[in-house]
Amino acid sequence: QVQLVESGGGLVQAGGSLRLSCAASGRTFSNYNMGWFRQAPGKEREFVAAISRIIINTYYADSVKGRFTISRDTAKNTVYLQMNSLKPEDTAVYYCAAKEGGVVETKGTLYDYWGQGTQVTVSS
Repeated sequence: QVQLVESGGGLVQAGGSLRLSCAASGRTFSNYNMGWFRQAPGKEREFVAAISRIIINTYYADSVKGRFTISRDTAKNTVYLQMNSLKPEDTAVYYCAAKEGGVVETKGTLYDYWGQGTQVTVSS
């Protein structure tokens, strides 16, 4: 089992920045590919960003490319999502997810563990 706890969400004006954190506990963090997903009211959950577990590769949804940066700190068992130039359409609950072994994926259904989510609200 892996426990994931997100933090760092909040209310920010358009153009502002937030950094989300996801602290992992319970198993060897380096065994897990990590992803960030989000779900806005009335919409399906969507992929935001992911980072691989061994050779550090990163992947982004087109909607956030160039604005968001995913990173991981193995010593702290934490993955981050730095969000810059935020837009009102970024408003959503953001979820951290972990996928054990294999390769990094962008499909949420392939992830094994999920955090409880953190709300991000961007005002115009």
